[in-house]
Amino acid sequence: MDLDGAMRALKAAEEALPQAEEQAAQAARQIKADARARVDHARAELHRAMVAEHRAGARQVDLVKRTGYSRERVRQILRAAGIEAD
Repeated sequence: MDLDGAMRALKAAEEALPQAEEQAAQAARQIKADARARVDHARAELHRAMVAEHRAGARQVDLVKRTGYSRERVRQILRAAGIEAD
C-alpha cells in the first residue's frame, strides 16, 4: 500500500470510530437493561415463592434465615401480598 492509500485507510478508520463507539455503547446499554430485567423477574419470583412458603406454614424467621433478607424486608414483602405480621 502506498502512502496515499495508507492515509485514506487511516482517515476512514478514524471516521468510523465514533459510530463504532456509539454502537458498542448501545449494545452495552441493552445488555444492562436485559440484566436488570432478569434481576427484576428473579426478585419477583423469589417474593412469590416467599409468600407461598409463608402461606404453607413457614414462619417469617425461617424466611429471614433462608433468604438473607432482614426481618423488616420479609415483613414488607409479605405485607405487599396482603399478609400481616404473625
